Amino acid sequence: MAEAHGSSAIYSGTVTPQVGFSPEADCKALRKAMEGLGTNEKALINIICYRSSKQRQELKLQYKSMYGKDLVDHIKSELSGDFEKVMVALMMSQAEYDAHLVREAVKGLGTDEDLLIEVLCTRSNAELEAAKEVYKKAYKNTLEKDVASDTSGDFKKILVSLITARRDTDDVVDPAQAKKDAKALYDAGEGRWGTNESVFNSIFATRSFPHLRHVFDEYNKLSKKNIEKAIESEMSGDFKRAMLTIVQSACSRPAFFAEKLYKSMKGLGTDEAAVIRVMVSRSEIDLTQIKDAFQKEYGKSLLGFIKGDTSGDFERALVALCRT
Repeated sequence: MAEAHGSSAIYSGTVTPQVGFSPEADCKALRKAMEGLGTNEKALINIICYRSSKQRQELKLQYKSMYGKDLVDHIKSELSGDFEKVMVALMMSQAEYDAHLVREAVKGLGTDEDLLIEVLCTRSNAELEAAKEVYKKAYKNTLEKDVASDTSGDFKKILVSLITARRDTDDVVDPAQAKKDAKALYDAGEGRWGTNESVFNSIFATRSFPHLRHVFDEYNKLSKKNIEKAIESEMSGDFKRAMLTIVQSACSRPAFFAEKLYKSMKGLGTDEAAVIRVMVSRSEIDLTQIKDAFQKEYGKSLLGFIKGDTSGDFERALVALCRT
């Protein structure tokens, strides 16, 4: 179980460390599953999807030590499609995966702003610091520089502020300060002609999530609009989406990711990349609560949704991460 950052709520993942973990036995089984003609996909799922991220990192070292071969490269050579993508993603540490996602969002022509928002607006200080360290080693540039060079305006400012990872982590809320912040937000938005985005930036990027929840409650007392409706009317584009994501993260991160999964699978077609991102990145953090939020909000189980929207080994891997 993990304590949600900036919150007193206790969150838990569906994936936990395997009791009696034996790297040597697992590596033998993995090699057997991939050697010769054909691949035993079920054996791969039974190991990779049922080990913690830390244990998977041990498997990578053990496999290379035993067979002189890179485990991830071997997996890539045997698998394909979305099943390969989810298994390769699982073999990364959380910091490696977050760094990888940011790199995917900014590399090449164009920028995936939604992906930047999803990662940078929902991670804890510690998660952001770890991702920055890995990013610099892997890509020979700082995460902040790459994000800053690919974005602009108020959107760039809020992302750079978040990347500094200076959000207050104290769960104790000062009611008087919350009232002041609520008034400052009102005066910077609805209470004036035009919007002073820098005030929103400062409060949204530095205050703890429990404090922000209190601020939003106080805001409701000052305005006929709640904070989300105020943001909708005062802001636009990527900056607006980033600020709304911070509000959702402060109020209920599991609900935010439940909505992300729902939108990725509802209707015709599936956004497999988004499903993989959420299932992998939240599997050891708060996927249990995401499942609960999904059931509460949509009246259907996440497991049932996955089974109805995916197929084959990809489905089996997701179902294993989801647990029953």
